[in-house]
Amino acid sequence: MEISENLKQTVKQKYTEIALQDKQTNQSSCCGAGGCSTEVYNIMTDDYTKTSGYNAEADLGLGCGLPTQFAKIKKGDVVIDLGSGAGNDCFIARHETGETGKVIGIDFTEAMIEKARANSEKLNLHNVEFRLGDIEKIPVGANIADVIVSNCVLNLVPDKEKAFGEIFRVLKPGAHFSISDVVLVGNLPEELTKSAEMYAGCVAGALQREKYMQIITAAGFKNVSIQKEKPIIIPDDILLSFLTATTITEYRNKGYGIFSITVYAEKPVEQKSCCGPDCCN
Repeated sequence: MEISENLKQTVKQKYTEIALQDKQTNQSSCCGAGGCSTEVYNIMTDDYTKTSGYNAEADLGLGCGLPTQFAKIKKGDVVIDLGSGAGNDCFIARHETGETGKVIGIDFTEAMIEKARANSEKLNLHNVEFRLGDIEKIPVGANIADVIVSNCVLNLVPDKEKAFGEIFRVLKPGAHFSISDVVLVGNLPEELTKSAEMYAGCVAGALQREKYMQIITAAGFKNVSIQKEKPIIIPDDILLSFLTATTITEYRNKGYGIFSITVYAEKPVEQKSCCGPDCCN
């Protein structure tokens, strides 16, 4: 428990700093975790700029996919974005769900919530709200959401089983999620897995891909599939902050990989119990 709380405080501190930085500074860091590179790289982010509903002020360059692109959002849907940051995915989801729907952004960093609310006010959107809360205890009632999206955030949550259990609780029966996240194939060097900065940078906290998918299935979801997958290559000038040149070479030669995946899954429709002589026929 103490380790989990320490990790959460590390993430909260880092992402408070990020909320006050510009996008270019974030992109030259370890997924926004700090100034650990002398070059500007789009290590993980996908290009949002041509997506309907995109708002440049809400794009901090912290994502690792485009979950809203695959989320099958319909007009009138209730959409929840977990780890909503400055509101980028929420505003794109709002474009899809329209005036008759509702979008709720959840983030546990106060500075991000303030930034997102300010962006929403500028856009004069009345059906988008931002709530301060923890993904391990989502501040939303059960069976509320038609769609849940999240972009490069679940890897930062210490108890991922609990997080996916909460996602299951919040989704309506028959509803679904589309989540972009970072996973591993093979083991990272120990120096990276012990680095708090690389944890907040979305890498050290990532699970093995197989384990990640198992957690989703164990939470009760069905029709689980990977909608998109891409490798993430961390440049040497970032790795040199944590590893020696020899260790970097050994790491790359082992063929281990860091990947961004966008995962889709559905909450099953509740089955009615047999209540009479005819309902089981």
